[in-house]
Amino acid sequence: MLDIDGLASGYGARPVARLGHLTLAPGEAALLTGPSGSGKTTLLLAIAGLARRHAGRATVGGIDLHDLPPARRDRFRGRSIGFVFQDLHLVTGLSALDNVLLAPYAAGAPQDRARALALLGELGLGGLAHAAAARLSRGQAQRVAIARAVLQKPKLILADEPTASLDDEAAAAVCDLLLAAAAANGAALVIATHDRRLRERIARQVAIEALP
Repeated sequence: MLDIDGLASGYGARPVARLGHLTLAPGEAALLTGPSGSGKTTLLLAIAGLARRHAGRATVGGIDLHDLPPARRDRFRGRSIGFVFQDLHLVTGLSALDNVLLAPYAAGAPQDRARALALLGELGLGGLAHAAAARLSRGQAQRVAIARAVLQKPKLILADEPTASLDDEAAAAVCDLLLAAAAANGAALVIATHDRRLRERIARQVAIEALP
């Protein structure tokens, strides 16, 4: 489902991080580890075709997004990759539910309202489904972003520090949801983190190489 070989990414002409090799079958999970500022986020963006690739390859279901023209790349990403950004990109004037439903709307896919509500309930946000995103705490907003990422049963789930602002109970719920979503939908799951709680739960861990 996911195959990475020598992927290097960065900004402008300068690569900042490299991932030597990682292969994940459907339902498998791995952590990208490294200190803050080492380039984990940049590599996640490169896998999704959102940051420049300087070297190597990353294929999702045999497709390298960097080989696709921009319009096809956006369509493929919208339907096949769920991304939990560290900067959550919620629309503050919309409700939690409507933010979750933005994912299929943006991809031109049907909106499954019942599944969106169920996901929010699993994350302890059932009572806040109709609350404006602006009213949510950082941890609550992070869980909304995770529900949005897994709503469409993507082939690949990428999560950037998804438990950084959560207490132990909420972090465990988020980890459970991400792992369950990957297993149920046959998705590969890659989490960039330095959270020891996740490192205790997920055995497959790959350290990235920060480039000078």
